[in-house]
Amino acid sequence: MSGDRMAQFVAAHPGLKYVFFGGKGGVGKTVMAGAAAFWFAAQGKRTLLASTNPVHSLSSLLGQNVFGRPVPVDGAPNLFAYEIDTSETIEKSKREIGEKIRWFLKFADIPTRAEEFVETSAMNPAFEESAMFENMINLMFDDRYDTYVFDTAPTANARRLLGMSKVYSLWVTKMLESRREAQAMRLTLSFSKKKEEKDPLLDYLLSFKDRMAHARTLLTDHSRTSFFFVTLPEALPIAVIRRFIGWFNEFGIPVGGVVVNGVIEESQVHEDTSEFVKNRVAMQKGYLEQIYSLFPDVRAVLPLYETEVRGVQMLSRVSDMLFNRGVVAD
Repeated sequence: MSGDRMAQFVAAHPGLKYVFFGGKGGVGKTVMAGAAAFWFAAQGKRTLLASTNPVHSLSSLLGQNVFGRPVPVDGAPNLFAYEIDTSETIEKSKREIGEKIRWFLKFADIPTRAEEFVETSAMNPAFEESAMFENMINLMFDDRYDTYVFDTAPTANARRLLGMSKVYSLWVTKMLESRREAQAMRLTLSFSKKKEEKDPLLDYLLSFKDRMAHARTLLTDHSRTSFFFVTLPEALPIAVIRRFIGWFNEFGIPVGGVVVNGVIEESQVHEDTSEFVKNRVAMQKGYLEQIYSLFPDVRAVLPLYETEVRGVQMLSRVSDMLFNRGVVAD
C-alpha cells in the first residue's frame, strides 16, 4: 500500500474540521472538494463547501446557484455551498482600509485624500487574494459548521493565500513597532500637555494581529486542518504539487496527502481498443509509478469517468470512490 485510504485518514483524525483541495488548474480540485464535502455531510456533519477560487465553478458542478451566500445543496442533507463574491469582498476591504487610512492621515496631519491611497493599494495583484483570505478566515472564525471544505485557487495562489497568516503576522508586528515609535516621537516633540487621543489605527493593528495569530493556529493545527493535493497522472501537475508540498511544509500547513484523478482503467482496454487509448494507459501507468515513489501518502486513485461530473448523483458516485474504493496499492 502507498498510504491509508482517505476514509482511514479521516478516521485517524476525528477532529478534522478544515479541509482544503488544491493543485494545478484543470486537475479536478472542485470535483474532489465537492465529493469530500458530500461525504462529510453524509456522515451527519453540517458541512460548508466554499470556493476561494476567483474563477468559480461550484454552481456549475452542483447545478444550482450558490454565488454570494451559503446555500443548502439540493438533494444533499447537511451540505451547504458558497461561491465567495470576490467583488463584494474587495469593495468591503476598500471601505475598511479607507477608514483606517483616513484615521492615519488625521493622526499624522497629512493633508492627502485617503481615496488615492486606497485606489493605489487596490491595484496591487495581491489585493484580491488578501480580500479572499479575509473572507475565508471569517467563515472559519464564525464556526457555524462542523466541517469546512475549501476549493482553493490553483496551487500558486493557494500557497500564497494560506501562507498569508505568517506574512501578515510579520507585517503587522513591524507596523506596530513603527506605530509605537511614531507615537513616542510625537509625544516627545509636542509642547502640548494635552492627553494623547485614542489611536484607532493602533487598536485595529492589534486586533488584526490577534486575528492572524488565530488564523495561523487553525491553519497549522494537524488535528483540525489538512490540505490535499489533486493531480493527474501527467508530468506537469506532478511537478507542480511536488514543488508546492515542500512550500506548504515550510509554512507548517498540514498536508493530508495526494489524490490522483482521471486515470483510464486498464480493465477498459481490449484488443480492439484504439492505439491512442492504449498509449495513454501506458503513459499513465508510468506516471502512477512515479507518483507512488514520490508521495508516500496517496489517498485515492480515481478513474476517468464516462461523463462529466455534475449534480449530486455523480458527486455521490465520486465520493464513494474517493473515500471507500479509490485504489491506492502500487
